[in-house]
Order: sequence, then structure tokens, then C-alpha cells
Amino acid sequence: MGAALGPNRYGKSRVRLVHVKHEHEAHQLSEWTVEILLQGDFQACFTQGDNSKILPTDTLKNTVYSLARSSPAASMEEFAKELIDFLLARNPQVSFAEVSVSEKAWEHVLSGGKPHPTTFVQSSGELQTTKVQRAVGTTVSVVSGLENLIIIKTAGSAFEGYLRDSLTTLAPTSDRLFATALKAHWTYQPAQWDFNKLRAKIREILIAVFAEHTSKSVQHTLYAMGERVLERVAEVEEIELTMPNIHCLLVDLARFGQDNPNEIFVPTDEPHGSIEARICRQG
Repeated sequence: MGAALGPNRYGKSRVRLVHVKHEHEAHQLSEWTVEILLQGDFQACFTQGDNSKILPTDTLKNTVYSLARSSPAASMEEFAKELIDFLLARNPQVSFAEVSVSEKAWEHVLSGGKPHPTTFVQSSGELQTTKVQRAVGTTVSVVSGLENLIIIKTAGSAFEGYLRDSLTTLAPTSDRLFATALKAHWTYQPAQWDFNKLRAKIREILIAVFAEHTSKSVQHTLYAMGERVLERVAEVEEIELTMPNIHCLLVDLARFGQDNPNEIFVPTDEPHGSIEARICRQG
């Protein structure tokens, strides 16, 4: 039996870029990590060692830096779309391009109670993300999101009434700490949007629902968060949420003759529960 080449693609990953915009007295700083993946007429490279239709991945890296220098894009999404258009226009052998970008959060430090114009601090490990795709002759697809948004609430969370069997040791509780490292990805309706404004709005909704929702489980709150985004943001087609349950275990102080009215906990992130779901529009 012979062999046949299946689906394939190639590109450049972890292209890291810090971009400083000198806007009047206050600078704006962005730190992006970019990945480019291309599909197309590359069979001869695999099967015959013919590289005549292969754009070097080093060229892809250089393209990121060159376009960033002249790009008018105000968001990751717009830059990714610009990068895809540039590559498809110059490479007829490419039929499909995908660009993913993640951004670390830098904020102006406070000095004398005011944001310092040229000094920044990275106060969390949260990432902003986007994945933009387009095939030749089709409209662009944009899926944006965030990762590692660590949030915790100290009230309004319970876990009771669950299935129990001979191996169940977890005690039910009507009052527990609820912590997670939220990952969210949402798909935009095909159109041109103010992506930065929408991202801020979606993030605010997700955090507000997490805070306000009376939670009967991680699943219960996850669905409420996704449902509210679809209710409030018409530009979003669907949203996928992943919420690991980062446990904070109540310490038993009775052996020391002390009570513990939900005040002393041990944080533990391994192992943790893992809950995920996609919430879509009906009809």
C-alpha cells in the first residue's frame, strides 16, 4: 500500500513583538505573540522536496515586524486581518491563512496618584487572544477571547445535591469559596467591529455575572455568564467558556480546639475540576 499526503500546513509560531506608540506625552505599549499558519499548494515540498512554493518561515517573522511598523490597526483583530490580507495577496499558492495573537496586559504605573506616561507594570498573567482565519474568496472569521483571568468570590457559591456513590468523600456545602482561571473564546458575527470596545464590554459582563450570580455549581455560573454575553452583545455569535475549579479547602482546626467559620483555607490547584461549555444562539 502506498502513502498519500493528508491535510497539512506550516507557518511561524511565537513571533514576539513589543510595540510602542508615541502618542503625544503618553506612550502606549503592547506586547504580542503572533502565530501564522498557511495551507495551500505545498504537496510537492512534502513528497518531492520541491520548495519552489514555500515562503520561508523566517520571511513570515519579518512580515510581522514590517507590517507592525506601518499598520494603522487599533486592535489585535485588525492587525491579524491585515496580515492575512497581505499574505494572501502576495502568495497565490496559499489558499487559507490563520493568524493567532495573544497579548500580555501592560498598564501605566501610578506615580503621585497619576498614570506615569512612559512607565508600565504587568500586574497579572491574564492574556487577551484572537484567532483570525480566511480562505481565498471568503469572508474573514474572527474568534477572540481571554485566558488565565483569575477570579475568586468568598460568598454566593454552593455545591449540594450531587450524585453520591461508594467513592464519594466530598461533603456538600452551601457556602464555599469559588475560584477559577477563566478562559473564554467568542465568535463574532461577520462584520467590521470596534474590537477593543467589544472586548472590554464582554470582559466586564463575564466578571460582573461571576460576582453577582448565586452559584449552585461551576456549571450553573458558567452558563449564566455565557448567556448574559449573548443577551448583551449582539455582535457575538457564540461563546465558549472553560472554568477550572481552583479549590480552596477549609482547614479543620477542631483538633486545636478552634472553630473555623469559613475563614482559614488551603489553596490547591492540583488536581482541579475542569468545566467547559459552548453557549450558542438559538434559531
